[in-house]
Amino acid sequence: MSQYRVGMAGMSTESSTFAPHRTTLGEFRIVRGADLADRYSYLTDWRLPELPDVEFVPLLQASAMPGGQVRPEAYDAIEAELLELVRGAVADGPLHGFHFDIHGAMAVDGRRDAEAGLAAKIREIVGPDCLLSASFDLHGQVSADLAGQLDLLTAFRTAPHIDYVETRERAVRNLATCLVNGTRPLRAWVRVPVLLPGEKTSTRVEPAQSIYADLERVEQLPGIIDAAIWVGYAWADEPRSAATVVVSGTDEAAVSAEAEALARRWWDVRDEFEFCAPAGQADWAIAEAFASDARPFFVSDSGDNPTAGGSGDMAYLLGELLATPALASGERTAIWASCIDPDAVRACVAAGAGSDISVRVGGVFGGGTPVQLTGEVTFVLRDDPVGGDIAVVRSGGVYAILTTRRKPYHYVKDLLALGLDPAAHDLTAVKIGYLQPDLFAAAKGWVLALTPGGVDQDLARISYGAVERPIHPLDSFDDPDLTPVVFRS
Repeated sequence: MSQYRVGMAGMSTESSTFAPHRTTLGEFRIVRGADLADRYSYLTDWRLPELPDVEFVPLLQASAMPGGQVRPEAYDAIEAELLELVRGAVADGPLHGFHFDIHGAMAVDGRRDAEAGLAAKIREIVGPDCLLSASFDLHGQVSADLAGQLDLLTAFRTAPHIDYVETRERAVRNLATCLVNGTRPLRAWVRVPVLLPGEKTSTRVEPAQSIYADLERVEQLPGIIDAAIWVGYAWADEPRSAATVVVSGTDEAAVSAEAEALARRWWDVRDEFEFCAPAGQADWAIAEAFASDARPFFVSDSGDNPTAGGSGDMAYLLGELLATPALASGERTAIWASCIDPDAVRACVAAGAGSDISVRVGGVFGGGTPVQLTGEVTFVLRDDPVGGDIAVVRSGGVYAILTTRRKPYHYVKDLLALGLDPAAHDLTAVKIGYLQPDLFAAAKGWVLALTPGGVDQDLARISYGAVERPIHPLDSFDDPDLTPVVFRS
């Protein structure tokens, strides 16, 4: 019989409160019990080989692609099942630990700080002695309420995110080690009043690159277990929206000193964060692509990026492309990926490849003004596992990808599957912020278009009402108090 039992459960998505889309129950992928083995591949028979006395009990993990706020009825249904599974696990014997597997920027329509609320309900069931360890996306939000519910917190250290498995493993190993050693960790929490889009804080570039690279050194210091920095999520209008630092450990002086030093470092370089690619308005981005000989040349249609929380139904950049004379005439060519519009796709499928079509595209959730798209259906793909039925329509030199369900385009192979080779076109516009690794590796040229949408990179264009003020860069103010709040387990 195992000496320690650890429950594992969570619910994760990233929710823009400015996007008209709402995340429904059907958009969550819910995995239960032993089927979670692929998510926790570092466990063998639900144990860490070097710590066999700790048994992990997989319960449920629900994940949805980023988007608008979660509908309350969807959240309530998942929460009810998750909590019932936790109760069942406790009925089989005490849980000594719990891995809370979340994103950190989930928002539920009409509610605040959903993850803190869920953590509190789990805490009620497992009891005060159970150690709770959470793994986060670095774009998560950590309120004081949430930090107070958890015993250990850690977050990704890369953006784009390539260390999500390592982060979950770190959260699990830290938890198991504390259980075996009888450690009750302290954590020092600091809110840093800085609100920046992820595209200004990529760890590919400075200053985030050096700051995040230094976290491993910090966690090796005596009395420290883990050090984490959350960039925060700029498109959630909530009081918790800001950068956050949490350092966990056993030495109160050490965790406090390192948390304050990291917070001060982030604050001191607040004006040095710049976009990770040249950035400007849509017409500038198109002109930059035309002026360059580099191919493939990618343009980030950043304001409606579905993997940052955009609705995926904004046709703004499509309208800009169609209005560009060299593209309208076919002298130049462009790919635009993509827009969810089930009605437009149905019309294209019914017409068939090679047929002429005229459809209005965009705004299915209320995201912007629809754009008239008139041209030839060049490709139809049925039953894509993510996008559903997909159609490509060519108007002049613009190839527009239309989907039945929200689908990000992060891989060149997904474009090639539609008969579209980015290297053969003057520009490829993708609803994305910083390029994901596959596109980044393929790109010979890249700029970021500051397009409107639910994840608008130009924060000055966003009307915040609930974010705690003052906050940089929306306000000018003196240096803040960065004294940590220390929580004890």
